[in-house]
Amino acid sequence: MEALEQLNYTGELSPLRDRMIAELEDVNTLCVTYRSRIYRYALLSLKDPDLAETVTQDCFLKAFKARNEFRGDCSIATWLTRIATNLIRDCTRSRKFQFWKTASSTALEAGDIADRLRSPGISPEASLVVREKLVKVWDAVDALPDKQRSVFVLRFVEEMELPEIAIAMGLHVGTIKSHLHRGLAAVRKAMEKKR
Repeated sequence: MEALEQLNYTGELSPLRDRMIAELEDVNTLCVTYRSRIYRYALLSLKDPDLAETVTQDCFLKAFKARNEFRGDCSIATWLTRIATNLIRDCTRSRKFQFWKTASSTALEAGDIADRLRSPGISPEASLVVREKLVKVWDAVDALPDKQRSVFVLRFVEEMELPEIAIAMGLHVGTIKSHLHRGLAAVRKAMEKKR
């Protein structure tokens, strides 16, 4: 995969780095290409659509402002995910997040009315079983520590490779493997208990 190539930065620009920098200059293309990925990661990490949207916008703003500092030693997707990871950490530390977390726990969930809409595909019973299993999985993921949850989301939702996750989170690949192994074990154990 071309985006995962390691670039040797010796002060002169390589053709791949030139292309990446050109891509960073075009904000519209950058947002169209990576927005859904960054938003999905932020939403699954923060569980607040408004805050996830804010983090997504801040991510692209920071990336655009720092585009000249992009070294090209990772893909643009990994670089944006790293920026988003740092913004998510900042949000979870702030007092504002605590207010919104409390407010969202008392708010109505959009999924609450989804079961009232008819699905043309599968039977209501099968749909209910699938939905219950999915809720159990995400409840188990939500119970994971922050780093394990982030690694889980990046690996299985964003389908990032372990080295990419390591770069995005600023951790060693071995640490990522450990977090992923422990997270999977915890989710499996939680699923067995709920049977």
